Amino acid sequence: MNKKLSKLVNVYKKYGFIGFMKKLYAYIKANYFDKISFDVFFHKKKYQKIIEEILSQDYDRIILWRSSFGYKVPLFQRPQHIASQLSKQNCLVLYEVTTMTDKVKTVKKQADHLYLFNFNNVSLNKILMNELSKINKPKYFQLYSTDWKLSIRDIENYMNQGFKFIYEYIDHISPDLSGTKELPQNISDKYTFAMSHKEVIVVVTADELKKDVVSKRGEENLVFSSNGVDYSFFQNIDKDYQFEEEFTSILNKKKPIVCYYGALAKWFDYELLKKIAKTNKYSVVLFGIKYDGSYDENMNNEENIYFLGPRDYQVLKNYAANADILILPFILNDITKSTSPCKLFEYMSLHKPIVTTDLLECRKYKSVMIGKTHDEFLKKLEEAMKKKKDSKYIDLLDKEGKDNDWSQKAEVMIELLKNNEKNK
Repeated sequence: MNKKLSKLVNVYKKYGFIGFMKKLYAYIKANYFDKISFDVFFHKKKYQKIIEEILSQDYDRIILWRSSFGYKVPLFQRPQHIASQLSKQNCLVLYEVTTMTDKVKTVKKQADHLYLFNFNNVSLNKILMNELSKINKPKYFQLYSTDWKLSIRDIENYMNQGFKFIYEYIDHISPDLSGTKELPQNISDKYTFAMSHKEVIVVVTADELKKDVVSKRGEENLVFSSNGVDYSFFQNIDKDYQFEEEFTSILNKKKPIVCYYGALAKWFDYELLKKIAKTNKYSVVLFGIKYDGSYDENMNNEENIYFLGPRDYQVLKNYAANADILILPFILNDITKSTSPCKLFEYMSLHKPIVTTDLLECRKYKSVMIGKTHDEFLKKLEEAMKKKKDSKYIDLLDKEGKDNDWSQKAEVMIELLKNNEKNK
């Protein structure tokens, strides 16, 4: 209960009173009222037929993606991309929605072999599990290390019904990421379970996470799959997109734009940001959400810094394409040491010079200019300005973007599943 209260406090700080009340109502509705569906209860045969038709298709394996991330949310990230790519590579994926964002009360086809499914609907989930028991195909349930909804009991129930567990270890286990004062029990319990059961398939996204797994259980059933990019999506910029006056006024200042998009949180280097702004050489533009109270605690209407709030994934690239330099200004701590930033590969695919702090996962790429100190970071910005039209550098960005397409990230996961299935 205390962890839920601290989460609510964090939501209140992030969205204000009105936003908090809207989120609270949506949460209660999604997690309690929407569990009961009279439509499914009174039309069981109808939904049984729908699920039978879904399961009768030709595919290699079934994957239930279980985490309350949602599908149609502004932060279109690893969960949606991996699910999409797995479905394109002949996996049948049932992706858990949250009715807070997706408005899917039962089941909805999103693409071939990819269905949005409301696992919170008790009657529907019961029908699904009954029909799945009749299917003689490899079956998996997949969730994030940051998921705090499913319990160990839920995990064991799936495994007792013949499902294998795919644990995506995507971040350092920390209450700062879960938005609570203390780590939720379900998160720590699932981590301990995955680290102590070698039959659990573990997917890691960063070298530090891999080291942690190997130290606890070796390399069995372990695969490295960093974050990535939908490369082709970032090649199609809408040059006629109509920007709002707020952004247009920044463009009209004619200063080079240094841009970051993503969460503004405790791991963000606000002092570095202020130093960039004080040079008076750049307009520093920030898109994203205030993940915690750190932005307001550290920033005070600094000149040359513009926080413009979130933009939908579908249009965010149009804004970033107007930047001169794209940055990752994170402090170095346990969280950022274990981070594989999605935006890094998106930056590459946008063919924009990239400057980051000395993040471990960023060191791997030749296109990334790293500033180990604040002064060095400022010098790298000047170097980046000179590389804006350097054809060799742009070709390097393009290559590293292509090399990290989401299709390849899903493929290495599937290879491990195939090997597992052969040795069954």
